[in-house]
Amino acid sequence: MSLSILPRRGFLAAGLGLVFVLAACGSGAETTAAPGGSPAAASPAAGPWTFTDDRGKKIDVPKRPARVVAQVGAAAALWDFGVRPVAVFGPHKLKDGTKDPQVGDVDITKVESIGNVWDEFNVEKYISLQPDLLVSGMYTKDALWYVPQKSTATIEQVAPTLGVSLVGVSVPKLIERYGQVAAALGADLNAPDVAGAKARFDAASAALPTPEAKGLKVLVMAGGPEAMWVANPDDHADVRYFKELGLDLVVPEKVDDGGFWQTLSWENADTYEADVILVDARTQSMRPEEMKKKPTFAALPAVKAGQVYQWHAEERYSYQGYADVLEQLHTDLAKAKKL
Repeated sequence: MSLSILPRRGFLAAGLGLVFVLAACGSGAETTAAPGGSPAAASPAAGPWTFTDDRGKKIDVPKRPARVVAQVGAAAALWDFGVRPVAVFGPHKLKDGTKDPQVGDVDITKVESIGNVWDEFNVEKYISLQPDLLVSGMYTKDALWYVPQKSTATIEQVAPTLGVSLVGVSVPKLIERYGQVAAALGADLNAPDVAGAKARFDAASAALPTPEAKGLKVLVMAGGPEAMWVANPDDHADVRYFKELGLDLVVPEKVDDGGFWQTLSWENADTYEADVILVDARTQSMRPEEMKKKPTFAALPAVKAGQVYQWHAEERYSYQGYADVLEQLHTDLAKAKKL
């Protein structure tokens, strides 16, 4: 997922440029906690609480955590399952004070903020909140997303941390995993909102690709002032899922050493032919309007045809989040034509 680190893997702000960093896969895990009522109203369950996260780390505490602090991606996913964190960190508020899309449906007026950008984590405030648990995704092995390495030791002493690996699997598995975390924290996975969202997600998945989209070549990318990055489908959970659903995606011939992308200079923007281009929609990435100032990008057939659409590269891993993504993708592809 911060002019700092763009998703998975991330964009690090470096002067005027953006630099991608590598990532690796985590391990599987299991939980021994059983689903309960909605944690929005429920009190902590009595008795011991145990959960093994995707680092293979076993969390064993006297009772179910009630005061959860979460990175915004994890917070947004848990929120959709019914868990209400007490605080968030990571991109959740834009410069104009409105919500960053990455925080999903989290009501940012009802949660504390302990950091809004990369490398911003107010440890003192975190301690004052008396958290029972910290939850974050992981794009690199054992590294909690948006938790500053310099503060990790202190943060780990305050409360247990739970990591969810965001690489090596596709969207349905990640949604299922966050559902397991939510259930362990007391969420009801059969709640009407969750069941309804899952039905939408399943229907949207079944509707892709559209008959019109079956012949379309799709390029997924992000852009910065000096370069563009072509997404490698297998390294991005969402793009991997698009491929599994049957979309014909551009697969980079040479992936960067860190995985996830092939970096191209703007002079080589025409390396791959595509009928449709999906562009990273996060605030850290260059907007298509800016990219069009690059002559080589503006000359691409998909750009000239107006077949450039948004790629929500760090959507929360919940049925609600990806029902929206897949429905919009269906709408966009239905408008596109073979070039």
